Amino acid sequence: MGAGVSTYVGTGEETNGGSVPNSSKPSLGDIPESCTSSILINLDPPEICKLARLNRAFSQASSADFIWESKLPSNYKFLVTKILGDEQHLQNLSKKQIYAKLCQPNRFDGSTKEVWLDKYSGKVCLSISSKALKITGIDDRRYWTYIPSEESRFSSIAFLQKMWWVEVVGELEFEFPAGKYSLFFRLQLGKASKRLGRRICNVDQVHGWDIKPVRFQLSTSNGQHSLSECYLNGPGDWVHYHAGDFMIQNPGNRPIKIVFSMAQIDCTHTKGGLCIDCVLIIPK
Repeated sequence: MGAGVSTYVGTGEETNGGSVPNSSKPSLGDIPESCTSSILINLDPPEICKLARLNRAFSQASSADFIWESKLPSNYKFLVTKILGDEQHLQNLSKKQIYAKLCQPNRFDGSTKEVWLDKYSGKVCLSISSKALKITGIDDRRYWTYIPSEESRFSSIAFLQKMWWVEVVGELEFEFPAGKYSLFFRLQLGKASKRLGRRICNVDQVHGWDIKPVRFQLSTSNGQHSLSECYLNGPGDWVHYHAGDFMIQNPGNRPIKIVFSMAQIDCTHTKGGLCIDCVLIIPK
């Protein structure tokens, strides 16, 4: 490719009659915009943005609505309405601006949930804060407390001190594009903090999680179900525990309701030292 480009952008070409002026030689800027757009539409968004810096022709072509509409998920109008609260914003924004806006972390439902697009694939990702979950005993400070954390997207996490019955339930009604999605609980055993600039994790209150496994469940309004069990481990590290997968085949611009939970309700022993950050829903 380098040799081909150099024949167009060289300093001059010798002919029998002398050198040809640069102005008469073809260059990348002479490629028709329709051809440039045909190239860009087959690239990932970050690659499109890189080529847009190449010259004016690529810059102009890279802003074409039909290019960015092909990168947006099928539910982008729903997302704009969910985030901005008014579909009228669609009329004031180009498709490129909409894509850029949706790639940012966008809060909704009282800032307890966050949605964004993967900037490479344009696929939808979701995060649900611990404050959006129904946690048994959360209002009793003898059992649970919310503590600030720089390691959370939402700046706070739920910390369990000691309890017999641990149950966490969440639900979400959302419009997803077609595809397969996985749901994870982001959990940690132990309470992390910083001392002299270094991360430390206090695991003194961690107990009871090695006796019986935690049960994770997921169900959807269109009849999908998932059930799994595993022991919580890895004290001091955030771990993503897989609760299940679900499939969206024919979205048809219809929201789907998802109910998910984690529980360890064996009352023969207490459990403690658990941090709950959030629930993640990401493309499979």
